[in-house]
Amino acid sequence: MSPKTAESGGKAGGRGPALTPSRITTSALAILALVLVFENTRAIRIRLLVPEVTMPLWTALLATGVIGALCGAYSSRRRRD
Repeated sequence: MSPKTAESGGKAGGRGPALTPSRITTSALAILALVLVFENTRAIRIRLLVPEVTMPLWTALLATGVIGALCGAYSSRRRRD
């Protein structure tokens, strides 16, 4: 056995377990998001302040999720500084 694998308990690279609670939670949320997208494919009308647009519901949900994720990332980044 090489010194690198002997130090890490026999694991190459010394990485932790493949399935951690955060990875399981993230995977479950990603699967739920995909189910939500595939279940909501019909076109809907959305009023954006003044114009009214017709788009698939999954597009509106995805745009809302991306905007929410960006706002969350921005606010958590500002809090750490």
